[in-house]
Amino acid sequence: MFAMVNVVSAAVQVFAAVLRHGPISRVEVTARTGLSPAAVTKAVRPLVDAGYLVERPDDRAPARLGRPAMPLHVVAERAYFLGVKLTADEVIAVRTDLCGVTREAVHRPLTSTAVADVIEVVADVCRGLAVGHDVACLGVSLSGDVLRDTGMVRFSPFLNWRDVPLADLVSAATGLPTLIENDVRALTVAEHWFGAGVGVSSFALVTAGTGIGCGLVVNDVLLPAGELGHVAIDVDGPECYCGGRGCVEALAADRVVLAGCSAVVGRQLTMAEAISLGRSGDPAVHAVFERAGRALGLALAAVANLVGPERIVLTGEAVGGYDLYADQIRQALAAQAFGAAAACELVVRPLPFDEWARGAAVVGIQDLITRSGAARGSTGAVTLPAR
Repeated sequence: MFAMVNVVSAAVQVFAAVLRHGPISRVEVTARTGLSPAAVTKAVRPLVDAGYLVERPDDRAPARLGRPAMPLHVVAERAYFLGVKLTADEVIAVRTDLCGVTREAVHRPLTSTAVADVIEVVADVCRGLAVGHDVACLGVSLSGDVLRDTGMVRFSPFLNWRDVPLADLVSAATGLPTLIENDVRALTVAEHWFGAGVGVSSFALVTAGTGIGCGLVVNDVLLPAGELGHVAIDVDGPECYCGGRGCVEALAADRVVLAGCSAVVGRQLTMAEAISLGRSGDPAVHAVFERAGRALGLALAAVANLVGPERIVLTGEAVGGYDLYADQIRQALAAQAFGAAAACELVVRPLPFDEWARGAAVVGIQDLITRSGAARGSTGAVTLPAR
């Protein structure tokens, strides 16, 4: 099904530029990649021949006199990708096209987190999404210590998995080439290529919800980000499940906020109820959100000071109640960010779990484009499926 055609790394750079910024002209590709016009022309030819790119007028551009411009477009239907996001109680799966646009999404509840049971659900969902489509790759994302290179889940706390060869197991069950990635890193890839990270070379994505996570892109390269949730910001603060004290997660994770709100009203609340009480003016509930906001703001300041990103994107379940602690987040960030870090832009971006699943699919798109070291501009060859 996938006969292979070799294209040099220049073609990969060209394709990535058109994918992220297109439709764009060859002149714009030259400016973005630093390649010579001749190199761009040489690189475009095999991509057009293989059906990945097409040159045609841009329907969105205003009409002009003379010969119409013929920018390069990615052929979105050239390949499809599946993305799966695993939580403790649900499988969220999407099918995207080559441009990372979600074409279909499916949510399926989990009744068990046993590895075999989860894989059975994943395989069933993916079979349905793949029917009638040429799927190039399946990406699976989940929280925890995930080794993309080996396909191994070393530890996933919410699924309670240790040392699970997930990529091999899912590939065997679905018949699809499978990649796995940490869910925050996968979402960071999607935002870098198609979302709030487009247009900047360095940005951080911070997720706040069940846990506190962080993805980092520096000079257009995704970097290991460590565990922002377990950075201590109050050494005399509450004990964290990791064994430390005063971790960001112990102060600002959803479960902590919900427990605090429930304690001050004397009954168990849902998060929706807690947010409603905070918005209705309950001072005790509002104070719980404010404490969490200060903790998140200090965490964002730590990222800004350490990495110096142009932009920080804050997302996750917790931003549903962002208005309750927006001032505290921004005040703590402004107070603690030093020097150039104080100019870091903060973007708050609510993203549903479908977008996290899309992130897993985009990991597959990225792998198709950047395999064999082409993303680093090597002179080695990379292979893309031929028609």
